[in-house]
Amino acid sequence: MTARAAVIMAAGQGTRMKSPIPKVLHKVGGRSLLDRVIDTVQAAGCDRIHVVVGNHSPEVRARAVERLGEGAPVLQDPPLGTGHAVLAARDVLADFEGDVLVVNGDCPLLSPQDLEYLFTLRTKGAALAIMGFEPHDPLLYGRVLRGADGHVIRIVEPSQATEEIRSVKLCNGGMYVAHARDLFRWLGRVKNDNPKGEYFITDIVSEATHEEAVVRANIAPESAVMGADTQAQLAQAEAIFQRRRREQFLAQGVAMPAPETVHFSWDTDLAPGATVEPYVVFAPGVRVETGAVIRAFSHLEGAIVRAGALVGPYARLRPGADIGEEAHIGNFVEVKKVTVGKGAKANHLSYLGDGSVGAGANIGAGTIFCNYDGFFKYDTHVGAGAFVGSNTALVAPISVGEGAYIGSGSVITKDVAADALALERGTQIEKAGWAARFRQVMAAKKKAAAK
Repeated sequence: MTARAAVIMAAGQGTRMKSPIPKVLHKVGGRSLLDRVIDTVQAAGCDRIHVVVGNHSPEVRARAVERLGEGAPVLQDPPLGTGHAVLAARDVLADFEGDVLVVNGDCPLLSPQDLEYLFTLRTKGAALAIMGFEPHDPLLYGRVLRGADGHVIRIVEPSQATEEIRSVKLCNGGMYVAHARDLFRWLGRVKNDNPKGEYFITDIVSEATHEEAVVRANIAPESAVMGADTQAQLAQAEAIFQRRRREQFLAQGVAMPAPETVHFSWDTDLAPGATVEPYVVFAPGVRVETGAVIRAFSHLEGAIVRAGALVGPYARLRPGADIGEEAHIGNFVEVKKVTVGKGAKANHLSYLGDGSVGAGANIGAGTIFCNYDGFFKYDTHVGAGAFVGSNTALVAPISVGEGAYIGSGSVITKDVAADALALERGTQIEKAGWAARFRQVMAAKKKAAAK
């Protein structure tokens, strides 16, 4: 197979987002637009990937380096158009012999299959392959004009289109594949003699046809080229992503009585036979095994829920939570970086942070793992079969042995041995008749005050 490289255009300032976050670092499905495009071009077989960045967005450069290495970013400075952006990668690809994909960095719904169609056009003889699409509203898009043989002859920008050209349905999606030598040769000839004084990548079509090279277009779904220039467009892309994920999980056998209320991330992993009740949010990094039930209004992130476990309603699983088989995590229970053993239960109003809960243990309502002293985090370990009474504070670092009992209302600061009972309470004092006398005195004061 011909070697493949990609140039991702991510130097736009994204001012229409009206956000301090660079456009391509906004997220769909919990994954940045740039990361999603990188994932897609990697899946399409691109071994060398360069990201065109601007001086105005050091965060984008940093993300490109983190994902792809120090040599991945190429700088466009100053920004002089799309053609100029791709030329920024000419030097780093000077030794590359293969096809170069040019792709936008803000297309969160682009798939590897969409790109494969372009590479297929190349293998079938096209010198330049273009991604086209037929939008519902083509007003703002350049038109792709084809000859009688179906080959592309020109791309016309909307500002320069006549009424006849505006009637053409096929529009330019802004993604291209050509051999590296051809691509950069054509780009080197592009002029900036236009009202904006910019170098447009669309002009490579004219350069290719001038050489009588074959230019062909693939018609992709509109969602494939859908960019996210505004918060509204970002929300639209999110809605499409969520709909697709819901359909995917339903088809795989995940039970969701109200799927339109469930929110997924790009890497959510739900096994067939799992159940998700309404209004559940899956942030990145969640895996749910078969038979598990996630009850309504729960939020999960970076967590594993094992087979047959029950989570929620109104539960929060934070990164590092590992809920064992048949375990129960109930309403208003928060778990962070704790392994909960098989059949263990924490059914009400508790915080479990840093440590472990053994198989079959019971964590009473109001229990707190006191894991932080203002400087460091410490672990709490509750042994298998232990019983922690309600309203208990376990002050870490601490271990509660297997089968031990903790009396309700205790503040436990020392390790508890297996099968022992630990209590920490003040002496209970009872004064007979005090409540009746108190009410009598207060009633008299209230009556006197009313006069």
